Amino acid sequence: MWSYNPASHYTPGTSLVGFKVEATDGHIGKVDEATEEVGSSYIVVDTGPWIFGKEVLLPAGTVVRVDVKEKEIQVNLTKDQIKDSPEYDKEKHRGDVAYRDQLGQYYGRGHI
Repeated sequence: MWSYNPASHYTPGTSLVGFKVEATDGHIGKVDEATEEVGSSYIVVDTGPWIFGKEVLLPAGTVVRVDVKEKEIQVNLTKDQIKDSPEYDKEKHRGDVAYRDQLGQYYGRGHI
């Protein structure tokens, strides 16, 4: 869940910041932050006005395709799944194991 799928065409070292993010049913925002740490990679998406400026953290395993030419990322989640995801917490997302577990449980329930 916390690693990029090899079939996504993600190339390590590629900066994803600023890429558009598309859910299975439409546009959700742009990448504000991305990591490629082994076993704990993710993207943080700024949803802009779509969810009133909410940011969401998506595990790298939700990424199904990275299109560098179009600067676009496709994820295997619907807008509702993303909207209902656990609240993004800037203070906890890097080192808080319980927070990471909460995200893992949400996205692991058949969402990815």
